[in-house]
Amino acid sequence: MQRIRLRYTKRGRLRFTSHRDFQRAFERALRRAEVPMAYSAGFTPHPKVSYANAAPTGTGSEAEYLEIALTAQRDPEQLRILLDESLPAGLDIIEAVEARTPGLADRLTASVWELRLDGVPQEEARRAADAFNAAETVEVQRLAKNGVRTFDARSAVVSLEIPDLTETHSSQADRPTDQPCAILRLVVRHVTPAVRPDDVLSGLRAVADLAPPVPAAVTRLAQGLFDEETGTVTDPLAPDREAAEAHSTAEPPAAATAPA
Repeated sequence: MQRIRLRYTKRGRLRFTSHRDFQRAFERALRRAEVPMAYSAGFTPHPKVSYANAAPTGTGSEAEYLEIALTAQRDPEQLRILLDESLPAGLDIIEAVEARTPGLADRLTASVWELRLDGVPQEEARRAADAFNAAETVEVQRLAKNGVRTFDARSAVVSLEIPDLTETHSSQADRPTDQPCAILRLVVRHVTPAVRPDDVLSGLRAVADLAPPVPAAVTRLAQGLFDEETGTVTDPLAPDREAAEAHSTAEPPAAATAPA
């Protein structure tokens, strides 16, 4: 059995698709692309697809991950192309690697988010971010299945800052040019309970009375293992690529055909 790990995106209007919507679209794409999927046992077999830490509905993402199990060997790049062509624009398969190391989900311990605040001057956003970073705890509330839950949104946040405009993901064409627009870059650990970008926005409102006039546009730029030494979020597929390269290097060259 071969396992393939895929990185995919949620862009544009497709950011409003729920995780269940994506699951349905992806399973249709598997059928269109005639992928030799492995199936679970039982009365209602399902294709073996493992989804890892999906982004909330309404948020865009450049770094969603899943793993599929196949009953026959396939070239990862060719499989990526076939699946990408079978999905709607905005749900794009941008990377595929053969799984050669265990524990993909265990390597998704932090995310990098970009928060676009239309109608908010940059200095106002900077003041709010400074107040949030200076606070020891920032209590926020979220409506859960069992009622309203109060928790600390500050402890999971590694950094909250205003990046250089040349480093932002949002393009100028995505927002009105005659209105102020602040961009925040957020690095947050995956903890329990999960701290989401909207929780941080609630925290900014609590500590600095920051209330954007329109809902923030949120995009996940990366997710992976948090490197304590560098303070960065590493690529979770890098170990699989490195293992594939090591395997390729270790393979003996094909034997030369002796002349007749």
